[in-house]
Amino acid sequence: MPKNQKIKQQQMRTRIAAIAARIMAEDGVGDFALAKRKAARQLGASDTQSLPTNDEIEVELRAYQSLYQEDEQRERIQELRCQALAAMEALAEFKPYLTGPVLKGTAGRYSDIDLQLFADSGKEVEIFLLNRNIAYATEELRHYSGGQTRAVSVLTLDWDGIPVKVAVYSNNDERGTVKTSPLGKPLERAGLDAVRALVANSA
Repeated sequence: MPKNQKIKQQQMRTRIAAIAARIMAEDGVGDFALAKRKAARQLGASDTQSLPTNDEIEVELRAYQSLYQEDEQRERIQELRCQALAAMEALAEFKPYLTGPVLKGTAGRYSDIDLQLFADSGKEVEIFLLNRNIAYATEELRHYSGGQTRAVSVLTLDWDGIPVKVAVYSNNDERGTVKTSPLGKPLERAGLDAVRALVANSA
């Protein structure tokens, strides 16, 4: 590839990453792929090689939030982590972990809370919620754990007005790594004690 073309491609990657970050911060888009597509359309970019990685967008997202949303962001993250901690304590028997933007500190105005639970079966968690009159919706997503593709039950709860997405894995998956794609990075996660420390340190 000619040097000039490489430079143009990198410039386009940088522009797409910046616009995707703004879309995620301002419009509440939580899906990196969707934000990339929206940003690419805005710029009229059709070359998929110009699309930035999720890590590149996350760098831009942190920079945008720090520059334009610093106070709001700090308060929002603390509120979401407090709510996540309350939900985790209520679900403590299922060994909950916090994952996603709330853990990373990049959650925006409309972000959900993402939790992982570990149980003998998804029905066990559903019965727990039904017995406590906690309404939920359910769907299935495909995740990757232990080198295998898994159909994972994801329950969406309304926790004091904040959507909480609960992915339910088998007990055997707790010690392994969970990914959203075969080649993706393992999902970062934090258990109850770690989330308590995050909340205390940010108070």
